[in-house]
Amino acid sequence: MIPGISARVLLSLFAVFLVSCGPKNNGEKKYFVAFSQCNSAEPYRAAQNQRMQEVFGKKTDIQLVISDGQQDNSKQIAQIEAFIRQKPDLLIVAPNEGAPLADVMGRAMAAQIPVICLERDLSEPNYTTFVGADNLAIGKMAGEFILSELKKKNGTPRGKIIEIRGLLGVPAEMERYNGAHDVLKPYPDIRFVHEAVADWLQSNARDRMVEILRAEPEIDIVYGHNDPMAVGAYLAARELQRDKQMEFIGVDGLAGPSGGIKKVMDGVLTATFYYPLCVDKAAEIGDRILREPNFKPDKRYILQPKLITKENAAEVYQQGAN
Repeated sequence: MIPGISARVLLSLFAVFLVSCGPKNNGEKKYFVAFSQCNSAEPYRAAQNQRMQEVFGKKTDIQLVISDGQQDNSKQIAQIEAFIRQKPDLLIVAPNEGAPLADVMGRAMAAQIPVICLERDLSEPNYTTFVGADNLAIGKMAGEFILSELKKKNGTPRGKIIEIRGLLGVPAEMERYNGAHDVLKPYPDIRFVHEAVADWLQSNARDRMVEILRAEPEIDIVYGHNDPMAVGAYLAARELQRDKQMEFIGVDGLAGPSGGIKKVMDGVLTATFYYPLCVDKAAEIGDRILREPNFKPDKRYILQPKLITKENAAEVYQQGAN
């Protein structure tokens, strides 16, 4: 002990020393951004996660945490409830289904947490802003493309279509369905001879397509509501040596060696429809919400899709897709 200095004073000096030697914050405000993903097992969702990490990872003052609802409404709700207790500066949610998630997202809003709803809309607008793409436009573009392909193949607007649907009840699925059917309804010789539900998953689509191929001797076009399901249907047809008899059309148009754009380049898909990840726009808006107290985003931001065929696939692939 130093003469004349009490033990209490020494302890106080030691505490000050520890603080002075600790990490410096430099007064920089830290933001906590929570992202509730509905199902990271889907390639589109995995691409969203990766892009989210890339965009927010460039900002040293933002901590991003991503949860995975694993296509389970109850699990995603519980994860959002946990986020609400942690009081993030921004909550981004890609809902598994619109109706079940509406209440918990409303509770986040009530807790004064800014909420961005990403890509799947809710049954009630319980969010600060919504960022998505025009699925009805995708459905109509798909219908128009199918019509064109059937005219080229058969000389007149006639043919048999298989439709592989996503998770029933989700707005994206319903709009991709309704848009195509609205376009093709005036043509009685174009028939949807079978519809299967594969919940957005390639393995499910492959299994359903095996069953369909055994029942349907003639198929002109397979319309999958996303690329993995379209590819799953192709794999089933190839296994039974019938892949050359029909065309396969998907939706998403992801970049990368296993994405839909490359599948078009490789001749697996005749076409896909680029469906934006919506992450860059959400991050742009979210960053303004965090840093600009007076910023009031629009209630909805709708991004536009794009048809990708053999003619433009290589160019779009080089550009990348976000």
